[in-house]
Amino acid sequence: MLDDWELTVGIEVHAQLNTSRKLFSSAPTASTSSPNSQLAPFDIAVPGSQPVLQHGVIIPALRAALALDCKIQLTSSFDRKHYFYHDQPAGYQITQYYQPFAKDGFLKLNADDDLPDDKEIVVGIKQVQLEQDTARSQEQDSETTLIDFNRSGFALIEIISLPDLHSPRAAAAYVRKLQGLLFAVDAVTTGMEEGGLRADVNVSVRRKGDVQGNFSYSGIEGLGQRTEIKNLSTFKGIEEAIKAERDRQINVIENGGTVEAETRGWAATHPRETRRLRGKEGEVDYRYMPDPDLPPLYIHYSLVDRLKTTLPPSPEKLVSMLMSDYGLSNNDAGTLCALDDGERMIYFQEVVQELIESLNSSLPRNAVGQLVANWVLHELGALLSSDDQQWSKDIVPASQLAAILAQFSLGKITGASAKVILKLKYSGDERSVPNIIVEEKLHFQSLSDSKYETIAREIMEQYPRHVEDIRERKKMGKLQFLMGQMFRHPDRGSMKPQEAEKVFRRLILGEE
Repeated sequence: MLDDWELTVGIEVHAQLNTSRKLFSSAPTASTSSPNSQLAPFDIAVPGSQPVLQHGVIIPALRAALALDCKIQLTSSFDRKHYFYHDQPAGYQITQYYQPFAKDGFLKLNADDDLPDDKEIVVGIKQVQLEQDTARSQEQDSETTLIDFNRSGFALIEIISLPDLHSPRAAAAYVRKLQGLLFAVDAVTTGMEEGGLRADVNVSVRRKGDVQGNFSYSGIEGLGQRTEIKNLSTFKGIEEAIKAERDRQINVIENGGTVEAETRGWAATHPRETRRLRGKEGEVDYRYMPDPDLPPLYIHYSLVDRLKTTLPPSPEKLVSMLMSDYGLSNNDAGTLCALDDGERMIYFQEVVQELIESLNSSLPRNAVGQLVANWVLHELGALLSSDDQQWSKDIVPASQLAAILAQFSLGKITGASAKVILKLKYSGDERSVPNIIVEEKLHFQSLSDSKYETIAREIMEQYPRHVEDIRERKKMGKLQFLMGQMFRHPDRGSMKPQEAEKVFRRLILGEE
């Protein structure tokens, strides 16, 4: 059925800005468990209270818009969007409908973003606008809803995309990449997982080849009737909600019905369906009007220029830098950038620098980058995963990991011994790395050829069938098995893999 239909999706993302004050009041935005404790009169629409723009909110908003390659409007204005709901005490929401502060940007998705067909997609950004957040609602029972106004008035940006997405997976990838970009430029401090980013998706379908549709969206003609799914708060939820609504609309049309313009909801408890919330409001229903209490917002071009030159690099640029400067693979570079809001990447860079200094060397960073990345991502990462430990750079300080890797790089300890030391430091051992090596007798002392041979012969006697498979059938995978047995020996700390392989090849295959 899907082969006959084309899906079109546009997304409106609401992101809480990294600000210490609300958009139009000086009330704080710090996290608290005490409801209704961080309020100013304007946040709860006390009669006579007036909005006062907090200028600090402009900086993270501009960072976000510049990261999306938007054109900054040096003059913008605020409008009232009227609707009545219990989380909106004034009866209207202040936004920037007619003259937003940023327009005409884009976000590129490529093969690294888990697209369905690995083709690059350029998603147009129609506009980015400042907007008030609403209060938080909590339903107690069918008759009671509690309202916490702490969130009321938080500074949001609404990022409105063009309908350039045509698959549920691409839509989820877009929001995921957008969130990563907002984090990278310090525009936000919380994402979907903490409720700081929410998405509304607009979904429509039409038969493939049908460009004579009766509807348009953001200037694109010939589309099917769209519906809006509100308040999606997970990447998986975005993907599943679009699938459910796509299938519903196709079934409606296939059965002779008509898709209505409406607002719908989706819940993880019923992932294969969306439910009607209300009829779709239009521009007239919201009665947009300029806010009479707020003057235009003027942004000086020098501020825009300053932010352009100081904007932190995007995740794509960071990945490119890690690959070129540190010799990392695309996968490792991407993982480092994505983990722990970039803190793991900073830790990695510190370890590299410490290691180069420990070796008293002018080695280029790419000479040790992959080694350090393996230990930061895989060895240290495995320890964190084993006991579900949250990341902290203080668990094993960068200088300590560098000291371990310096000893390993100089051949003073083996990889197995380095792992032992890392685990001790991870568990809180306060001894220095050199002291651990001495006291735990982890110094590498190469075995004699005769000792290698004695151990190898003992293993060969235990596994004669493996020896026969290697000698007669050239099953060289069995050789790796025998080497694995050798490195379980009590003297494994004094062994080198290449020496172990050499002695097995000599005894079994007669190679010199």
